Amino acid sequence: MATIIVQPGGARAGKQRVDLTAIAHNRLMLLLILFMAITAVLILRLTWVGVFAGNGRGGDAMGGLPARADIVDRNGVPLARTMDAYSIAVRPSKLIGDPSELARKLHEIFPDEPAATFYKKLTGRGWAYLRRRALPEEVAAVNALGEIGIEFPREKERLYPQRTLAAHVMGFAPNADGKGGMGVEAAFNDRLTDAAMRGQPFAMSIDSRVQGALESELYAQLVQTRAKGAGGVILDANSGEVIAMASIPVFDPNKLQNYAGKSCSESPLCNHMVQARYELGSAFKPLSIAAAMDRGVVTSMSKTYDATAPLGIAGFRIKDDHPLGRWINVPEILVHSSNIGTARIADQMGAEPLQHLFRELHFDQRAPIELNERAGTLWPANWGRITTLTVSYGHGIAVTPLHLASAYAALVNGGLWRPATLRKLKAEEVPEGRRVFSAATSARMRQLLRMIVAAGTGRSADAKGYRVGGKTGSAEKPQEGRYNKTSLVTTFASAFPMDNPRYVVLVTMDEATGQYGLRTAAWTAAPVVKRVVERTGPMLGVLPDERRDVDISDLMPLLHGDKEKE
Repeated sequence: MATIIVQPGGARAGKQRVDLTAIAHNRLMLLLILFMAITAVLILRLTWVGVFAGNGRGGDAMGGLPARADIVDRNGVPLARTMDAYSIAVRPSKLIGDPSELARKLHEIFPDEPAATFYKKLTGRGWAYLRRRALPEEVAAVNALGEIGIEFPREKERLYPQRTLAAHVMGFAPNADGKGGMGVEAAFNDRLTDAAMRGQPFAMSIDSRVQGALESELYAQLVQTRAKGAGGVILDANSGEVIAMASIPVFDPNKLQNYAGKSCSESPLCNHMVQARYELGSAFKPLSIAAAMDRGVVTSMSKTYDATAPLGIAGFRIKDDHPLGRWINVPEILVHSSNIGTARIADQMGAEPLQHLFRELHFDQRAPIELNERAGTLWPANWGRITTLTVSYGHGIAVTPLHLASAYAALVNGGLWRPATLRKLKAEEVPEGRRVFSAATSARMRQLLRMIVAAGTGRSADAKGYRVGGKTGSAEKPQEGRYNKTSLVTTFASAFPMDNPRYVVLVTMDEATGQYGLRTAAWTAAPVVKRVVERTGPMLGVLPDERRDVDISDLMPLLHGDKEKE
């Protein structure tokens, strides 16, 4: 039988081991609790920074934008993006250094900002931005100053990588408080902020290549002619999609300034294609004559109208800029841009047909397009006889250039009016359109518009091989109840190729002075159309072909060979 021998110190040793284990366990528990506490503090801190930090910025500070979908052109080129960007801010109460010395160092990092501006923020009462959209190297330089009162919040920022390109169409995003914004950013705000679609870019109808060419040519002409402003729009004649829309002067949506209180004519934010209304002059004449053709008033191209002398009515005399002094037929009325001939046709037609057509073209209301920034039109209050005559050649009624562009699309595409749109449309999304001209009248107008470019006032828009057709318009601007003879708005409304119209191109110049002081549309607006068509035609899949053209052989003999006086 085995004998158990108990050592005198064994109980003590066992008790010591138990005590040591308990102590180790307690220490581990304390470390675990400490670790959990530190983790909880960090999580709370991050939550506070991410959710509540904006509350401490003061009433004058704005947080970053909510997430928005990217905006791209019809080919996928990015035009607007929301990105995480660095900002630099200060909490004056936490500064440890000398504000004046810190302001000097900040000025060295950001030389475009005066040190005095930084000093004012550094000594202010509340949280303030020192820099928005700071570059990483700028953040690193400021961080190296070692100032604990300076913070570097990451915020959502809306960036426009193409800068001024299509700025009036793009607009800019609303601020965090929902104020501001314009253009597509404002018009499609619900779509851009829809959480379900935020990951899908919004495709605009704009082609950035065409937009760039249009803006380039408009600016070059503005400089050359010393114009006050310029604008243009290119429409798909068969869908209403806006391929390009430009207004000069421009602005950079990345660097907005305060334009509050400035009128449309003074503010770079004003999109003159939809926000400015003009009496667009002789560019209305093809519309009026087309209405007369559809109403059976004009039944023959060879019928002549008395243009031997000015047309007098109620003490008012309707004159031609370059009178022919004889009876003229319909092609000659358009080729030589006769006010007298157009007015006589309108007089025979009467007010109702012209009113009906212009209402069908939306000339009595804001242009149908998604933009919020749209001017109303000036619709005649009294459609008496004299109003009918003057409106027929574009005086006494004021619309936006986009109104006229959409009207010309219907004039040449077979007679169907469609609203303009800034959305890229799929084939099945193109509206059926509303008939405003008969197909036969549209076909005849394609011939007549081509004649104007081939042999009339639009010759300077004749881009070889592109079969351009269009009409000039030069109108004096109203001022203090009368027309200012020294202030012209000139327009050339056109389409190409006229044998199968695909695009409408409209250019407007505000108070341009052409070469040798010649200020009419033939010298100021039409040449821009020629250059734009030559540059953008291949981009749009329209190649020059001098073997093709609209057949105008039956109309050319009706011209008497008068040399156009320009």
